Amino acid sequence: MLAYIAKIKEISRRLLQEGSVDMVIGFRKGTVPMMNEPCFVKTPQDVDTFVWDSNCGINLANYLADRKEKIGIVAKGCDSRNIVTHIIENKIKRDQLVIIGVPCKGMIDRRKIQALFETEIENVIEADDTITIKGRGFEKTLYKKEVLQDNCAVCIHRNPVIHDELVGDLVEEQKGVDRYEDIRKIESLSPEEKCRYFDNLLSACIRCYACRNACPLCYCPTCFVDESRPQWVGKSIDPIDTRTFHFLRAYHCAGRCTDCGSCERACPMGINVRMFTKKLEKDCLELFDWEAGMTLEQRPPLDTYRPDDPDDFIT
Repeated sequence: MLAYIAKIKEISRRLLQEGSVDMVIGFRKGTVPMMNEPCFVKTPQDVDTFVWDSNCGINLANYLADRKEKIGIVAKGCDSRNIVTHIIENKIKRDQLVIIGVPCKGMIDRRKIQALFETEIENVIEADDTITIKGRGFEKTLYKKEVLQDNCAVCIHRNPVIHDELVGDLVEEQKGVDRYEDIRKIESLSPEEKCRYFDNLLSACIRCYACRNACPLCYCPTCFVDESRPQWVGKSIDPIDTRTFHFLRAYHCAGRCTDCGSCERACPMGINVRMFTKKLEKDCLELFDWEAGMTLEQRPPLDTYRPDDPDDFIT
């Protein structure tokens, strides 16, 4: 993926020079290893700040809602699917965007890498399929596929579903991937076991709302957790309030989530919050044959009415 950098810069510079866009949203190198930052570039000379590697996991579609400018945006597969959702939900117009599509082979999980070392990681050098980790007194090379984010390891839509420019050849999509193995394990539990599982899962939550803030779908002007009239959920880290927040947020994403992993990536406590949204993604696929953000031509199942909707759940 390192080969994409020159093409991203070339396209971005051309778009800005031609006046085709007012800005391009991409990534610049972060202040700490494995943490690249979103970057808004408005002049051709600033394009050289752009980078692209396996540390660009933040979903840039999060920065599009309700913008009025003409925008170029660097988009991997999951970003492009969220852009489709934003267009469908009238959060931005298609003709405002020039989508710079990036075929993706997955983003690395910094927590998996940090867990392998007892001392501070000072530098990460990426090659085609490997990453070399360096710190004081140590250096180790890892295969990238061994330390991918969990959502990337099971992703079957690595190529942009919508784009105006493409920075490289399309990559081969993964086949034979069991995306819902972990969800089926939870579904097989008894009600008591499920309750314990989710209590344990959420026990570390500090209600910082980083998962909500990183999610490109959470663009409500006032989130339900911030409402005071009426107050839908308490503000404390009471287990019931915490559980209510996570379950309700997941249901707000039902039929819309692309499993981009931004929520999990942002969580400072390392909570696997995808367990909520993945279940609803699985249900939408099985009940409605629906995957979010794959087409501009069809409305999501949960904002349409069909007389033949499955209703087996009604008793």
